[in-house]
Amino acid sequence: MNEVNHSQFWEDIYLENDTGWDLKGVTPFFDSISNELIQGKVCILGCGRGYDAIMFAKKGFDVTAVDFAPTPISELNKLAIEKSVTITTVQNDIFSLVDKFPDTFDYVIEQTCFCAIHPNRRKEYEILVRTILKPGGKLVGLWFPLDKSQEEGGPPFGTTIDEVKSIFNSGWKIEKEEFPSQSVEPRKGREKLIIFKKNINQ
Repeated sequence: MNEVNHSQFWEDIYLENDTGWDLKGVTPFFDSISNELIQGKVCILGCGRGYDAIMFAKKGFDVTAVDFAPTPISELNKLAIEKSVTITTVQNDIFSLVDKFPDTFDYVIEQTCFCAIHPNRRKEYEILVRTILKPGGKLVGLWFPLDKSQEEGGPPFGTTIDEVKSIFNSGWKIEKEEFPSQSVEPRKGREKLIIFKKNINQ
């Protein structure tokens, strides 16, 4: 299942309008927690059509939104103009960020990106996030889908809380962990919030 490593795979899904992960609006949980976070630089991995990117930008965050497929980035750029906000968009493989944004972001936002990449790249994902976050920066993740095994294939590729914690087991501290009450109905109990804080000395 290495098609997920190619942007055309994702572009075709957008062109077929088969984007089952698209909430068609702001993620309620991120809308809520954004009010508790100190404004800073935010990177949204696998941003899709960018509703959350727009929301963070409206609240004064400096937003970089990344997606592999051209269509969602094009739509987000148009939406940003409509909403009069400035967002840095990057249409590229998330793994390309390592060289361009070392120690750059205060926050990385994770939702349905981790489950979209091939499971054999998950440690690489951890290295990516650790590289682009500032020391003391936070990975705010809704880890999903917890009710699917990797053997079932994907995307989305299943995960477990134990797996996530084992991947982020060195150089990180768990700041918060809960099943958020604001999870959208189809994901209740299937996603868990874990906020990982990058160690200061990393």
